[in-house]
Amino acid sequence: MYDGPVPPRFPGLHRRGFLAAAGGAAGLGALALAGCAGPSGDAADGGGKPRRGGKLRAAFAGGGAGETLDPHLANLFADAARAKALFDKLADFGADLSAEPRLAASWEPNAGLDRWTVKLRKASFHNGKPVTARDVLYSYRRIADPEKAFRAKASLEPLDLKASRAVDERTVEFALKRPTAEFPNLLAAFGAYVVPDGAHDFDRKPVGSGPFRFVSFTPGRSAVFRRNDDYWEGPPYLDQLEFLVANEESARVNSLLGGQVEYAHELAPTTARAHEGKGQIEIVRLRNSAMQSFAMKTDRAPFDDKRVREAFFLLADRKELVDGALSGAGEIGNDLFGKGYEYYEDGLPQREQDLDRARHLLKKAGADGLRVTLDTSAVAAGFTEAAAIFRDQAAEAGVQVKVAMGSKDSYWQDTLDSGSLCCYRSGAMPIESHFSQRLLTGSTTNATKWQHKDFDALYQQAQSTRSKKDRAAVYARMQRRLYAEGGFLVWGFADWILGTARNVRGVAHQAPANTLDWARFDKVWLA
Repeated sequence: MYDGPVPPRFPGLHRRGFLAAAGGAAGLGALALAGCAGPSGDAADGGGKPRRGGKLRAAFAGGGAGETLDPHLANLFADAARAKALFDKLADFGADLSAEPRLAASWEPNAGLDRWTVKLRKASFHNGKPVTARDVLYSYRRIADPEKAFRAKASLEPLDLKASRAVDERTVEFALKRPTAEFPNLLAAFGAYVVPDGAHDFDRKPVGSGPFRFVSFTPGRSAVFRRNDDYWEGPPYLDQLEFLVANEESARVNSLLGGQVEYAHELAPTTARAHEGKGQIEIVRLRNSAMQSFAMKTDRAPFDDKRVREAFFLLADRKELVDGALSGAGEIGNDLFGKGYEYYEDGLPQREQDLDRARHLLKKAGADGLRVTLDTSAVAAGFTEAAAIFRDQAAEAGVQVKVAMGSKDSYWQDTLDSGSLCCYRSGAMPIESHFSQRLLTGSTTNATKWQHKDFDALYQQAQSTRSKKDRAAVYARMQRRLYAEGGFLVWGFADWILGTARNVRGVAHQAPANTLDWARFDKVWLA
């Protein structure tokens, strides 16, 4: 339970208050990076005509006293949701992870794809000043500051910001270091928010161009915002929005059941099963929000032999993994990232468990009686369960998998370079970003050590291909290669689960984590 300090006007947001109000409902907890809720999506429980007014209280896990409203430092779900309420990006990712215009009205490349012109829509900051090209360039240069560690810095790396310029008040000409066909993905990058020229102090009275205006902020406790009646996309329905911090999942569930909040972020599958269809609260499942996989390091034994990797693909019973590790809250994978996203190669046959074929491949590779260590940790929901299930599945083919538990604090860094097999997951991002961040020779988060110059060349070819159809064909070739011999055994895609009060409407159901329609509280209303 959450026992931390609470705003005095919410005396129920503490351990006893939760238990008394909800009768001690149980749950699990976790923390990561992504999101959810939405505009054009179907309403959580029936729809109806939107109405204005009221205050919505949303419970998120938070970051304690060190929290900030600086949108360029957003890392946690709570950070991202607050940033989205106060600020805007030039673009954001739609449900299929393609970039959709936001503050940018349009973007157009030159013939070489190394210079892009962005036209801004008419929009104003909360102080009434228009959003201009100067604000955009200031924001991006601030993010790219080599002395800082802002979240979107790596995503903006292809930009030559010294050579980029403001053509006029509402036109930015971006120069790039190399041809970049997927330039709009840079504009939609996580944390790439536009702030006013010169802005640097965001915790006392932040000024953005988002749908809500700042009222108050107490780090680790509460943030209160009010409707921006001058928002370029139309004012929100809600009068006020408050984010409350409850780090334990059980605390978020109990506050929702007790009527102390109307929206609870990141619920466990067991909680969803306990309350779905019972009438007290509404459960919202955001499909395809998190890839679940095992990462095989392709540069070292035994996974430097592609026959061993193929054998491991065939050891996995994906349905058993989804049912057991995710409590059924997801769908099976096919050893590729991005199911349902733009450019996903969905024409490949669904891979199924084939123990005889796996044994044959291992024998050909001289790996009879193979022993391997599978690194896992309680760092993410389902990791330890998935490791145990896969250990038993592999044993049926004579493969001995030793499960090793790692530290939650250092797991991601430890497994990036060490070991040979580990549990792995990823939130939503464009397939192109998955390639560039994880599968190129120079990628800094290359967990499978997939390093092939011909694969790198295909990526560069795709990036310099102007035709979307032709670019998709190159991405399909890359995915077919990964399907045949890559290092990610992608066994499933987890749902992202939210809970809302029964009177909450307008929460999108078709928005994977990290997309535009996540945390769209400006499109939510109270019936």
